[in-house]
Amino acid sequence: MKVKVLKKAPSELKIEIEGAGHGLCNLLQKKLLEDKNVDQAGYDVPHPLASNPVIYLRMKGSAKAESALLEAAEKAREENEEFSKALKVALKG
Repeated sequence: MKVKVLKKAPSELKIEIEGAGHGLCNLLQKKLLEDKNVDQAGYDVPHPLASNPVIYLRMKGSAKAESALLEAAEKAREENEEFSKALKVALKG
């Protein structure tokens, strides 16, 4: 997976994720929107045949967009790990 920064400012960030799908982008968007410092977060898949979605993020006040995205990715990772453990337990029983 390759990430390309399209726009980077203290309160705004726009990245392209090569090869990602709606699953990852929707999860990141959800986690970003849970952050009270996020003003706007969304993603777009500019062309359906080239799966390179673009994630856009704008922050309120002086909050840093980069930090918010990294935190959202970490929360998503933790949630995925929790699900994986619960799934393994469920499948054993």
